[in-house]
Amino acid sequence: MLAVAEQVFAEHGYLAASMDEIAERVGVSKPMLYEYFGSKEGLFVGCIERARAQLLAATERAVAGAATPADALRRGLVAFFRFVAEHRRYWRLIRQEAALTPPAAAAAVEQIRQQQSAFTAAMLTALADVDLTEASAEILVGACERLALWVEHRPEITPEQAAELVMAVVWTGLGGRVNAAQS
Repeated sequence: MLAVAEQVFAEHGYLAASMDEIAERVGVSKPMLYEYFGSKEGLFVGCIERARAQLLAATERAVAGAATPADALRRGLVAFFRFVAEHRRYWRLIRQEAALTPPAAAAAVEQIRQQQSAFTAAMLTALADVDLTEASAEILVGACERLALWVEHRPEITPEQAAELVMAVVWTGLGGRVNAAQS
């Protein structure tokens, strides 16, 4: 149900998406969708929460076994940009319509940011015990979101190239702090 709803929301936008169309594509009755999700907003929030869980799982898998803090960061960045590339239309929907959607959906989008910031801060702390890890994580999440917007209009940029762009800008300062903390 969520995969089909994600597709319909991405095709039409949240406001124009129809519960009738989602139910028809899934092969269930519209009342069944309401039984599971309560409302169109509930279904949209369910899609966002699914994406949040998938993004965290992809990021965790990517950084497992990293040899260095730089390697872990690079792997996590590639996982993020790959996730955005694989869910390009839905990513665009979440980004564009977050301000137009009901408050619960906007809050769910913010939870994605908080989740990735917390994960990044914990990873940096575990790898290097860097001061200001929370601030560094927030900077990274913000930089990645903005770069994902830029990459959206440049399909020739691969997730690996996008990650290298972030590394080139961010790792210069963060890497110095990591190296100092490890000394």
